[in-house]
Amino acid sequence: MKKINLLLMLFCLNFGFIVQAQDKTDKKVAVVSFYTDKTIGVSELGLEGVKGLADKIFDLKNNPNFNLTPLLEKYHTAFFDNYSKKFPFAILPEAEVTGNKEYIDFKPRFEEKDTESINGIINYNGYKHIYEGMFGKVNEEGIAKVFSTQANGVLFTQIHFSLVKNFGIGGMATVKMRAFVRMALYDSTGKKVWSITEGANSKETSVMVGGIPVMSVEKIQPMCESALEQLLKDLDGRMEKIIKKTDGKI
Repeated sequence: MKKINLLLMLFCLNFGFIVQAQDKTDKKVAVVSFYTDKTIGVSELGLEGVKGLADKIFDLKNNPNFNLTPLLEKYHTAFFDNYSKKFPFAILPEAEVTGNKEYIDFKPRFEEKDTESINGIINYNGYKHIYEGMFGKVNEEGIAKVFSTQANGVLFTQIHFSLVKNFGIGGMATVKMRAFVRMALYDSTGKKVWSITEGANSKETSVMVGGIPVMSVEKIQPMCESALEQLLKDLDGRMEKIIKKTDGKI
């Protein structure tokens, strides 16, 4: 009798796993935008009006030695090899997204291409820059329609970086880099299901001289790398609350 009960328990567990797997693959989402940008934010420093700082941001964005592509690739690996497997839906293979002719032909509003971007947009290989958010309804609904027969929704994601004050007063202070990740999920009609923004600070620091942070590649690049490393570690523990937002909504 005990043996029969044990077999029944094992069967129920296996059946539960099978049903759970089927539920996950029944729902599919297309990742339609995956990018970063080279414009370092400074809004938290309260110095937006300083021309010297604006010039430094502009120079850094256009400096070929300031290379965020490896960081975008690192986030891409973490997203598809780790985070995406925790979602309660399957991710459409990337080749089915970036190779889709309607996707290739899609003309987003506010599009910024790698070669002509005011923000220094860097798209992951094959992806288009598709803006979502405030005033982005035409993009959200348009790209959702492109994949409405293949997927139950579309997901946009990006990483970006901003300087934040650490210790000090006024113009004499240290600063850290803060890395942000944004994910936004929309259903097959382009209606937002959820959006999240998570951030983490770098261990690396720099200084402000005369109220303006040092913006050299040698200082900024390792700070971005450090901030992203911290963010990817932290994001692992925050995925559960992201997953809960999706339940039954696509």
